[in-house]
Amino acid sequence: QDLRSAPCPGIVAEYAVKLAVRLNLPEESQRALRIAGLLHDIGKLAVPDEILKKPAPLNAAEYEIMQRHVTIGEVLIREVPQLKEVLQAVACHHERHDGSGYPRGLKGDQIPLIGRSIIIADSYSAMCLDRPYRKGMSHDRVLNEFVAGAGIQFDPGLTEVFVQMLLEEQLERQHSA
Repeated sequence: QDLRSAPCPGIVAEYAVKLAVRLNLPEESQRALRIAGLLHDIGKLAVPDEILKKPAPLNAAEYEIMQRHVTIGEVLIREVPQLKEVLQAVACHHERHDGSGYPRGLKGDQIPLIGRSIIIADSYSAMCLDRPYRKGMSHDRVLNEFVAGAGIQFDPGLTEVFVQMLLEEQLERQHSA
């Protein structure tokens, strides 16, 4: 199986922590982001495979079922002790900076910083990796998507830090090649 098409929750955790380090977030927040990166989609356990693996756009009913994974994920981890920040990230990973996300339609700073961070890391993973309905995007297209989404889908300040980090990683890879 092609690695790019394999589920890879580790990439969300990896990039959430990298962003947290760049933001000088406390160790506890970095730990919470690592855990949230691994658990953010746990609610998808309740989504049927025919929806998860559908090679075409979801219809309205299927999309509604898919959206429920956020709330289901919250329920699954709500009672785990010492995971308050993790719960915030899981609960917010499909919110959008402009308020058009789900499940609560939170906007801007209403979304906790840990949630805004996991949104970026999860989106990075979604853009880079192959999906049943499309191939992963090129590095340049990913960068363009983040720039275009700043202030709409993504926190603009965090997006600026994340894009800079991606550009630096690309330069490091070019120098080591």
